[in-house]
Amino acid sequence: MSERYDTGMKVRRRILGDAHVDRAEARKTAFEAPFQEMITETAWGNVWASDGISDRERSMLTLALLAALGNFDEIPMHIRATARTGASKTDVLEAFQHVAIYAGVPRANHALKLARETYDEMEREGGA
Repeated sequence: MSERYDTGMKVRRRILGDAHVDRAEARKTAFEAPFQEMITETAWGNVWASDGISDRERSMLTLALLAALGNFDEIPMHIRATARTGASKTDVLEAFQHVAIYAGVPRANHALKLARETYDEMEREGGA
């Protein structure tokens, strides 16, 4: 693998946690391996590895973009990542308020519901 892939995997583990990455890697098939390699290199090894903004800021941007575009499936994963990025519940609420104003209340409302459910799960697991 490339140096950028290695960097991406380190960043991915730092943000999402070893347990999450290990589960994802165990489920990876030969069919999707090239896609996963590309995501690891570009999203994690390039964008998330950049020191242009903090992990906290990047986390807030990611959650806002996911909500604004209606990509709700990844919101719980990125809510869980806030435990590592430093984005607080207040930060997440602020991001979703921006989504409500600039992208629509229904999307922000659904994202907030997913965040609340995920935070509740994290608290039950002892992680929030």
